[in-house]
Amino acid sequence: MTSTDTSIEPADANERRASKPLVCYSVDGLPPYPKEQYAQARQELEKIDEVLVQPRDAETFVVPAGHFFRISSVEGSQVGDLNLWNPEDLSEHFYSGKTRQLHASHLSTGDRLWSNLPGMRAMATITHDTLQWYGWDQDGGSVHDVIGTRCDPYTNRLLKNNDYHNCCHSNLTRALAKHTGKPTHEIEAYVHDVMNVFMCTGFTLDTHQYFMKASPVRPGDFIEFFAEMDLLGGLSACPGGNCGSSHSDDSTPCYPLFVEIFKTTSDALKEWKPAAINSYSRTHGL
Repeated sequence: MTSTDTSIEPADANERRASKPLVCYSVDGLPPYPKEQYAQARQELEKIDEVLVQPRDAETFVVPAGHFFRISSVEGSQVGDLNLWNPEDLSEHFYSGKTRQLHASHLSTGDRLWSNLPGMRAMATITHDTLQWYGWDQDGGSVHDVIGTRCDPYTNRLLKNNDYHNCCHSNLTRALAKHTGKPTHEIEAYVHDVMNVFMCTGFTLDTHQYFMKASPVRPGDFIEFFAEMDLLGGLSACPGGNCGSSHSDDSTPCYPLFVEIFKTTSDALKEWKPAAINSYSRTHGL
């Protein structure tokens, strides 16, 4: 929360406040969302793998380029923290900040998840979202945010002076360490800011602080993605459950999340090619 100290308002304060907002990035240059192509492809899906993420834990999963993956609520209202990596180079990973600037603070069908610099390419595209109906509520909240980070033991120690070992950061670190066979202290830095799947968040209208509220997700709801490149995913079933009361403790009911990987048997993607790294990186570099 900001200090209560105030500065002196200048005579032209209202004039300064009246300047018009300008969206930072014009996204007209982005490749259009191939809605019909992906819709046709997802009509003929064959499941090739599945992973059940236990409450207050995380799992990794592999999605080949050109495949779909789906995250579902299966037993109760539960949110999850999603990480994505290039499986051949973990230093290329989901870039929540740039994704937020290119699309919005909360994502839904047609939005893409972008990788960090210098790759700067689409990692995945959201192809279906059963919670798209939620929109924006009276508190300024919406679902599937890319503004929060992830609950972590360091912030918990700072604010509460206690240690909690099943924060999403910790869960994702252990899951990635298990997948790679490397110790947690070597792999922790690759865990990054997340897409908060199913989480309902926003900024308070008075103090503009980040808030969470009970997620509208229910068993049977899901969000589905198309892999624009080979992906290694990590998903933590947040210890906050539906994040309607608390997180980073064991006091909230938590439920599993279900991940399914599908390949299409349709020929809708016969001309499709995986996303290439950003052309600036290929032609210039730094």
